Amino acid sequence: MKPTVLRRSGMRVRASLVLAAALAAVGPARANGPDSQASAPAVDGCAEAVAERVQKRYETIRDLEARFRQRTRAAAFGGVAADPLVASGRVVFAKPGRMRWSYEEPEPSLVVSDGEGVWIYDPKAREAQHLPLGERFLSGAAIQFLLGQGDLLAEFQVSASACDASPVRLMLRPRRDASYERLEVAVDPKTGEIRESVVVDLLGNVTTVRFEDVRTNREPDPALFRFEPEEGVRVLELAPAP
Repeated sequence: MKPTVLRRSGMRVRASLVLAAALAAVGPARANGPDSQASAPAVDGCAEAVAERVQKRYETIRDLEARFRQRTRAAAFGGVAADPLVASGRVVFAKPGRMRWSYEEPEPSLVVSDGEGVWIYDPKAREAQHLPLGERFLSGAAIQFLLGQGDLLAEFQVSASACDASPVRLMLRPRRDASYERLEVAVDPKTGEIRESVVVDLLGNVTTVRFEDVRTNREPDPALFRFEPEEGVRVLELAPAP
């Protein structure tokens, strides 16, 4: 596979993580459990009610700062699956569509979005990749939700595993074509607080994002969401794959 294709594939993975974070940003992720569960039939009234609580809580969050732990399990094709990839660091999220992921482990890197584009910076390689953020990159529904304008029930097919569980696990399938298959979120059914967020991509790769030490509505410095490559950094301008 050519290096450019690999980079584009990596960008799509990062995009999925951004979307997962946008959904998980309504609350800290504290639940323990499997990375992914099979889709379950909707429970009458449960999925809609819980989704509405999530929507209301999300609408109150302007920005969020937290530590994160990310776990990615790659799908196995004709062999034994590799060990999950684990990363951690700090993240700052702010509407509309702005994020800053500061990876600390397994090695330093930076992902920055100003709502219009995404930068991925590898300080060890002295390389920065830039990709415009638009409907060719993520689905229109995903972009709208990331920008704080989305409606869960209008843009996702929502089902729930059970109404008597706590947390309730919602399955969110995009109603339009997207770069991922589904999202799964574990929700406190009383408050709408999301405790865990999972994104499953079209190849079956599963990424779980959990947050700790969450702080909301603290008005982060807008400069955090801008990236200016230093002199000597190689910049790669990438276009999303069709």
